[in-house]
Amino acid sequence: MELTSESPEMVVEKKSRAPHFRVMYLNTDLEQFLRFSEKFENELQAEYFDRKESVLEALHENFPADVILAHADSGGWELLDTIRSSSGFGNIPFVILVENLRRADIENARKKHADDIFSVKFDDGNLITRIRYFKKRQWYVANKASQKIGSQQSRTPFWKRAIDVITTGGAVILLLPVFLLVALLIRLDSKGPVFYRSKRVGSGYKIFDLYKFRTMRTDADQMIRKMAALSMYNKAPEPVQQQMEHSGLCEDCLAGGQCKSLLFLDGKEICEKLYHFQKEQKAAFMKFQNDPRITRFGQFLRNSSLDELPQLINILKGDMSLVGNRPLPLYEAEKMTTDDKILRFAGPAGLTGLWQVTKRGKGKADMSEEERTQLDITYAKEFSFKMDMQIILKTFPALLQSENV
Repeated sequence: MELTSESPEMVVEKKSRAPHFRVMYLNTDLEQFLRFSEKFENELQAEYFDRKESVLEALHENFPADVILAHADSGGWELLDTIRSSSGFGNIPFVILVENLRRADIENARKKHADDIFSVKFDDGNLITRIRYFKKRQWYVANKASQKIGSQQSRTPFWKRAIDVITTGGAVILLLPVFLLVALLIRLDSKGPVFYRSKRVGSGYKIFDLYKFRTMRTDADQMIRKMAALSMYNKAPEPVQQQMEHSGLCEDCLAGGQCKSLLFLDGKEICEKLYHFQKEQKAAFMKFQNDPRITRFGQFLRNSSLDELPQLINILKGDMSLVGNRPLPLYEAEKMTTDDKILRFAGPAGLTGLWQVTKRGKGKADMSEEERTQLDITYAKEFSFKMDMQIILKTFPALLQSENV
């Protein structure tokens, strides 16, 4: 059921050989996800989540989602409220899933600013068409913003570009053996490309591919479907499992008409045997849910931050600089196109910047998005050779602290 109509001014997106969109799928019902994944396996790369908190954690780790699909009965409405009130993720496309489309749900989706609402059977409307529209909308916003910020005529000075090329070029030469070794180990560890690319918005609101070493399997969704049949999650027949969970009694207790061993959990009564059964299911399910997502070597790359090394290539290409404002995902950059914020794109994009070192200097555990934006605007207006050198010198101590800056 579509909530909006496509604008005739949409910028035409370049056709790719195989359209592939990244989807975050929130649903406590694994079986529904498996059916969804199988139905759209040729068009979508779906990442499964059974808790809304896990979705938010992934977004904070810059998970490159093209759209969020969240079931209404699995925390979807609450997640939608959180996303729409977020300064960083507020513009990410969001689709609510329901068992059956009802007028009340459609009106609630409009009220809460969902981008669309579908039944879990996807028998009304075309999901892929809607996701393509979301992407075209982002490109349209990017085109308008690029024209708007273009009037600032932001250019990287010669001295800044020279520092980037000399330092980064030298680093790439010195680290070439590391690049080759990591690339070899990635190929030996799992099938797929060595590099992972995600869209980012940089200086002048230009969109570029940010490079990282690939840390995730490319066939995680297929692995989940294969492993689900062996999981303890499915060890009880579905009708029996549903009956047990609905009544709060195990199969033995149901036969006798009453529970022989009650527990009190969160103010509710639950059969002790059923409690341990559900706990085992959850543990087994989480085991295979997390295994396929990150490769064995990928976990090491993430923990050591070696997956970030290919961003040196972005600097050599001129996509970004050593020092500048953080390049943003499309959905986050879309919220920065207002007159009071778009100036942050007038400055260079960079690996490290003013707000990162300012945060450490003030000893702050975190900074608001507004504070970060104002520091980005300050850098865009005032950056100089002296400021860049000061930021670089302050960045090295910042890297030694435990928090992520």
